[in-house]
Amino acid sequence: MNNNITDGLNFISKMTLRRLWNAGKVLSSYYASKAAQKPIQWGLPISVSFEPTTACNLRCPECPSGLRAFTRETGMLDEGFFKATIDELNRDIMYLIFYFQGEPYLNPKFLEMVKYASDKNIYTATSTNAHYLNDENARKTVESGLDRLIISIDGTTQETYEAYRIGGSLEKVLEGTKNIIKWKKELKSSTPHTIFQFLVVKPNEHQIEDLKKLAKEYGVDEIGLKTAQIYDHEHGSDLLPTIDKYSRYKQQPDGTYVIKNKLLNHCWKLWHSCVITWDGKVVPCCFDKDATHRMGDLKQETFTELWQNDNYQQFRASLIKARSEIDICTNCTEGTMVWEN
Repeated sequence: MNNNITDGLNFISKMTLRRLWNAGKVLSSYYASKAAQKPIQWGLPISVSFEPTTACNLRCPECPSGLRAFTRETGMLDEGFFKATIDELNRDIMYLIFYFQGEPYLNPKFLEMVKYASDKNIYTATSTNAHYLNDENARKTVESGLDRLIISIDGTTQETYEAYRIGGSLEKVLEGTKNIIKWKKELKSSTPHTIFQFLVVKPNEHQIEDLKKLAKEYGVDEIGLKTAQIYDHEHGSDLLPTIDKYSRYKQQPDGTYVIKNKLLNHCWKLWHSCVITWDGKVVPCCFDKDATHRMGDLKQETFTELWQNDNYQQFRASLIKARSEIDICTNCTEGTMVWEN
């Protein structure tokens, strides 16, 4: 069976009537809000992102974690806090992402938390630079029940790879991939669904075909060709790819660059998902990397209270009224990923 079909069936198998009912309420809330031009929220999130840590071993040039550019503190997600939050949300959410900023495997309790969520029959996913997928961690990853593993591999030679993944080793990435595939076979597991994610930038765009060959050689299930978010893109960047479909930006007649996407006054993410930082703050989406728009603190209130509080409703209202005035929205290019088998 096609690996993508297997992954899809795995996701569907985790559906319950309650989760589907909640998804229906969220979807109808979103369209009702667009029609009424005011925030309406009848459900709880379908998808939640948890941040295992803000720490990272690499120094990627367009990543706040890699650049050590946060104003917020670096820390590790507490297992007890995570479990308590999942206990509140598990009957309603469908999808749990163990990633925001930082390298998830640096949190020593990371795989225990994955297993806890998997045991609640929630679809789980993470993204890693794969430097910590030694044989033991690879086995524990497969045993944890993790459903989707995104492996960042931004070059097919060490020279190209380390041009963006500064301080990284392509050899470690490939060894980690090999370990995951080995233990999937050993344990006769169809999960995790493995993805090579390739951040397409000018220095590596010539290696896309090589990436496809590498993925096939290592037995990876899927390839994700991701467009790069460039913070200072207005006057161009050495990272901007020359292949147009892999660029989030277009050049104007005056030589400056702007985002291709139209900034419309609505956003599905504000209705169906959120991000929870390692220390319990809830922010509206993954573009708020420094957690400047804090909707509330889960160590002070329940998620249900927070999801409906004045901060959240006011933020949704401001988005409906004038999304272009919200700083984290102005460089938003949601959905710019090209998937290939």
